[in-house]
Amino acid sequence: MGKAGSVLRQVLEEFEVSQYSLAAALDIERNSVYRWANEKSDPSAETVLEIVRALKTLNPQAAKAFVERYLGDEVQDL
Repeated sequence: MGKAGSVLRQVLEEFEVSQYSLAAALDIERNSVYRWANEKSDPSAETVLEIVRALKTLNPQAAKAFVERYLGDEVQDL
């Protein structure tokens, strides 16, 4: 599976954001977040943007870390 799930799991653990709270912020079922975080499925590009927006409301530092780790050097140059 893709990189998004791995990065999401790291960020959720590091910033102590629960899968349930992220799911609630996204207005989806928790099992979707579980599948992404455990690399059983990948979020779409549109969903990645929604994840960033949801993380911003829950913990702006977590959102920043997710973007930096997921996009890496691509955002450094912007």
